[in-house]
Amino acid sequence: MKYIIQTSMVAILFISISCHQSRGIALDPQSKSFYEKARLIMTKEEKDIFNHLPDIESRQEFIKDFWAKRDPDPDTEENEFKDEFFRRIEYANKHFKEGIPGWKTDRGRIYIYLGPPDRVEERPFLNYPGAKGLIWWSYYKYRLAVEFIDTRGDGSYDINRHYGGLGNLLWVIDKAKFGQIFIQADAVFIDFDLQFDRNQKKILIEVPVTNLSFNSKEGLLKADFEFNFFIYTKNGLKKDVFTQNKSLNMPEEKVLELKMIKFEFPYDIEPGQYFFDVIITIKPSLGKTRKIFKVKA
Repeated sequence: MKYIIQTSMVAILFISISCHQSRGIALDPQSKSFYEKARLIMTKEEKDIFNHLPDIESRQEFIKDFWAKRDPDPDTEENEFKDEFFRRIEYANKHFKEGIPGWKTDRGRIYIYLGPPDRVEERPFLNYPGAKGLIWWSYYKYRLAVEFIDTRGDGSYDINRHYGGLGNLLWVIDKAKFGQIFIQADAVFIDFDLQFDRNQKKILIEVPVTNLSFNSKEGLLKADFEFNFFIYTKNGLKKDVFTQNKSLNMPEEKVLELKMIKFEFPYDIEPGQYFFDVIITIKPSLGKTRKIFKVKA
């Protein structure tokens, strides 16, 4: 038997997507080829780390970790996330030809992030001011709709930035970048917070009880947590990697009283600024959740 606590949220917002990123360090051909497309799904922290790496060896290590962190099933030889990412780029290049590579178009980027829409409507509003063409993409699984508009009449469709759309597109894209909804659209995202206590030399993590899934047996709720830490210095170099396992085994009524489950990890590090990249694998069934934190030690 599984016990699940859930909430949901729908929001309206305006959206602007940009993939431009400047860097001061010249890239070797392999790193340049990787970065050209992978920056589309990089977080801003990963871009910061990558753009400070000084040599090909450190960049190769970053690239290896980049795909491994997004692999939904590390026990298999295939990396389903990586395979699907390049499949979507290939699809975008074939179907969204607007004078530039399809993966660079707005429709191509949304397709890469979210996959094929559940419903496509062309010119849903015939009298839309200034529109030569209109396309709506609806994603039922994300409770999300995106409107693309052709204002030039040349078949080039941009996200209509004057239309808010239905659903929190930025939030969904953020989760797609981490690989948390890229393959499994109905995956549950678990948020969490991290602090580093310099005085007590501890990493403190708080995980909200909301959306957690537990095994229930004889009035006890049980869950296992695997924490994978990747620690990077401000200049992007990997400082440390380690894994810790924690288990929760509490009476159901006690869990229901909690808002947060707190975890502590003894850890000492030299003073400075770091990136803490943390992946939490939650069992029995929630898969991975991941966040990156800037930490001043």
